[in-house]
Amino acid sequence: MRSVIQRVDQAAVSVDGTTVGHIDQGLCLFIGITHDDTEEDIKYIVDKTLNMRVFPEKSGVSGFDQSVQEVNGGLLLISQFTLYASTRKGRRPSFIDAAHKDVAQSLFEKTVQAFRCSGLHTELGFSERQCR
Repeated sequence: MRSVIQRVDQAAVSVDGTTVGHIDQGLCLFIGITHDDTEEDIKYIVDKTLNMRVFPEKSGVSGFDQSVQEVNGGLLLISQFTLYASTRKGRRPSFIDAAHKDVAQSLFEKTVQAFRCSGLHTELGFSERQCR
């Protein structure tokens, strides 16, 4: 499992002009899932994300003192199979290391549930039709 995490003041995802996910201050996560990912990988990503100190303290003196939980930030989760793209051979990317859609969807849903259990506002950055 790979995750690209970005601290944001606000973030939104739009599909065909319709906003499908929006947060104010928090973290935007692009999550990629591979063949051998397990629930242990989910626990690791969730724990690491929720406890990373990437937000400034209220005085603004230091930029890395509080976690997303401590600032009561939001989470915008985006499934991103391209995080497992390989461009080592040829001129086109290969996605062979990305998990099959059914496996990835199941693990992504478990990841979403694990983040929601934290009590933080959690949004998804995709439309329902993309999941079918």
